Amino acid sequence: MTKPIRLKIKRQDEAGQAPYWEEFEVPYRKNMNVISALMEIQRNPVRTDGVRVRSVLWEYNCLEEVCGACSMRINGKVRQACSALIDRLEQPIVLEPMSTFPVEKDLIVHRQKMFDSLQKIKGWIAIDGTYPLGPGPRIAPDEQQEAYKYATCMTCGCCLEACPNVNDHSPYLGPQAMAQAKYFNSHPIGRMMAKERLETVVGSEGIASCGNSQNCVQVCPKDIPLTTALAELNRDANRYMLKKLLKG
Repeated sequence: MTKPIRLKIKRQDEAGQAPYWEEFEVPYRKNMNVISALMEIQRNPVRTDGVRVRSVLWEYNCLEEVCGACSMRINGKVRQACSALIDRLEQPIVLEPMSTFPVEKDLIVHRQKMFDSLQKIKGWIAIDGTYPLGPGPRIAPDEQQEAYKYATCMTCGCCLEACPNVNDHSPYLGPQAMAQAKYFNSHPIGRMMAKERLETVVGSEGIASCGNSQNCVQVCPKDIPLTTALAELNRDANRYMLKKLLKG
């Protein structure tokens, strides 16, 4: 492959403004990813019709599929731009911002809703940090391995973008928040707040809105077993509601 790389990018000048499309061509180099192609446009932002425009804006940080910052839709599929290799993509390569989140500019979106959701499910371990607490409770190795899967969540937003139940017409917090509720409820100290998390899980924003489409687990760049978490959390939510009902 020696021909120039052709990219079609959905752009937006400011939040709330109408989007538009622009096409670019950049020289091919071996082992390029989408980020390196965007860097070429940044260096020389000239469209295929010869018109010079402002540089395309996007987010990136680690370039190792660890930070989750470069999430975008690439040829219709949400994924990380740093791990999307040019040689494996059909051209023109179509780049769009994620549609689940408000667009700030070009390919940059505002993912505050994900952090708001973590607050709602109390995604933290409550401790008294005013004095040394020691090493903490011991956790069996198999439990550590199970928990580690969920600890790798990058808050990238891919699962929310792929989930058909996360939209403006649904209060559903999404698979990321639900999986993190399961994660923190499984921790020896974190489970002390399990009831508070389950109150959110059984509420209008919780697990009942999950349609089990399994799109989330297919797009997760860290291969987190999201559908397993959702199934187990649904079981825990049903037990919690049954106990509340029996207690009157």
